[in-house]
Amino acid sequence: MEQKRTICNPKVSRERVLNPIKCIDANKMGHIKQYPPGIEKLYLTWTPRKSRMEGINHVVFYGLQGAIQEITENFEQYFFGRDIEEIIAEYKETAADVFGRTNPEFANNIDTAHIRNLHNLGYLPLKIKALKEGTFTPIGVPMFTVENTLPEFFWLPSFLESQLSSYIWAPMTAATIADKVKQTLLSYADLTGDRTKLMTQASDFSLRGMASPEAAMRTSGGHLLSFGASSTVQAKDYLMRYYDAKPDTLNGTLSTEHSVMCCHGEDEYNAYKFLTQNVHRSGTISIVSDTYDFWNVIDNVLPLFREEMLRRDGKVVVRPDSGDPVDIICGDPLSEDETVRKGLIERLYEIFGGTINEKGYIELSPKIGAVYADAITPERTQKICERLMDKGFATTNVNLGIGSYTYQYNTRDTFGFALKSTAEIQDGEFKMIQKRPATDKDSFKKSGKGMVAAVERDGDLALIDGLTPEQEAALADINLLENFYVNGELVKPNNFEDIRARVASESTRVYGWQNINPQNNQYDERRF
Repeated sequence: MEQKRTICNPKVSRERVLNPIKCIDANKMGHIKQYPPGIEKLYLTWTPRKSRMEGINHVVFYGLQGAIQEITENFEQYFFGRDIEEIIAEYKETAADVFGRTNPEFANNIDTAHIRNLHNLGYLPLKIKALKEGTFTPIGVPMFTVENTLPEFFWLPSFLESQLSSYIWAPMTAATIADKVKQTLLSYADLTGDRTKLMTQASDFSLRGMASPEAAMRTSGGHLLSFGASSTVQAKDYLMRYYDAKPDTLNGTLSTEHSVMCCHGEDEYNAYKFLTQNVHRSGTISIVSDTYDFWNVIDNVLPLFREEMLRRDGKVVVRPDSGDPVDIICGDPLSEDETVRKGLIERLYEIFGGTINEKGYIELSPKIGAVYADAITPERTQKICERLMDKGFATTNVNLGIGSYTYQYNTRDTFGFALKSTAEIQDGEFKMIQKRPATDKDSFKKSGKGMVAAVERDGDLALIDGLTPEQEAALADINLLENFYVNGELVKPNNFEDIRARVASESTRVYGWQNINPQNNQYDERRF
């Protein structure tokens, strides 16, 4: 018998739920009448205004290309591709439901002519000028600008502000944090080991803790600008669709999870034997090892497999997932237990052996490895590297899984992102406008003024604002904000491999050491 899926309210269709014209803050519905008469153009700038992360004063510009394509596709399918009368009815109904009690006069007489006009036009009449994605942008310098291309749609740039912001702040934040982690891992790899292992030393493990699968795909792209490993499988499809990425942009490693280990019960010896000798007799397999007694696995289970693992064609990666990652990996010097005091890496060396590299640091046998994937932050990454180096181990002996604790535990205000109006045309006259709250003592919320340009100055990017249209046009040869999206079409799309290379080059420019170019490092599963 065919079973029908139950929907709470079948009158609310998927198209209605995803209608991008309603992907707004509620107050946007009233703005069309609130602007003074005669407005023909609004010009907005997107700027990181403040850094709340120590040591970071440049933000990686990334995510606009994917976001604007997603938004354009949603408009094409769920707005332009639908019947306008249905859309207008929904829009009016929404206004009545949302504002019926607080402002019934507005709710019952909401203007929809501008919505109908946009639908009749059939595309988004916007011009976006942007930096090249992958550019390291100083705090206070705009990354892109948005303006309408037809006067009757002056309301559209600001109308889309909330939607666009929700798509892009997180990928930029993730890309910036990933580069921070890469800087640390790279500097210690140069001191203690081989920098070619860096590409897969940090993997994105954040999907389950992100706000949504879609958010995870976007932020994983930011991670993959600096590294080559992620467990967010659909990030590959996202990057191939919107950034023309190669199929092997994302690499992962087979791993167990606690549900698997729990089903094997507390007989961890037989679980390891089954996994390494029956299921995965070759290749790399990461085994979650703290479901019950992690240090028992290290002291009493792994030694029994020493010969088998050294003969095995592949690598077994030991994965602790609870406790203080610094102490678990490097050892807790205050512990009375000798194994805990030594830590995972030192114990693996004692059991499986290793070699001394040309820099004088210990590298584990290529048959055994370690990954820690819980609560890894840039600060903990630094501590892990410091402690391993102090103990005489190459920092590339351990891999790190960066999860939602790092990639989700942020807000739009981590770097103070905002899309603000800085210029207008009213009754044919150009006017500079500016937000500058008197109560904002550190001028954090003060916006730019007029039209803007981003130019090279003293080896970095600098803002020039207070420009008229004529002055902005005169700077075209040196303005790094270039036409990117015009009337529904990308003008200068970015390629993911090119963005990766730019991030590597920009990180070197800003932070002053020779970085790696992920594009030139082939993935090798033995590195994990």
